[in-house]
Amino acid sequence: MDIKGKIDEIVAKIQKDPDLAKSFSANPVKTIESIIGMDLPDDMADNVVSTVKAKLGAGEIGDAAKGFKLF
Repeated sequence: MDIKGKIDEIVAKIQKDPDLAKSFSANPVKTIESIIGMDLPDDMADNVVSTVKAKLGAGEIGDAAKGFKLF
């Protein structure tokens, strides 16, 4: 399984779908499992959730910073 590719797919889907974003906030593991169509082992699920949260947060920071200029 291409983990990086799957994480990018998960992030893209969550960013595009507000209902999916709400679901991810409420139950990230179940939401991710529903997106990829398989159960994740507990040790992998924690890492995937953390990575997805980090990428989603980075996207929010990036969006907020678009209008910011130093000079």
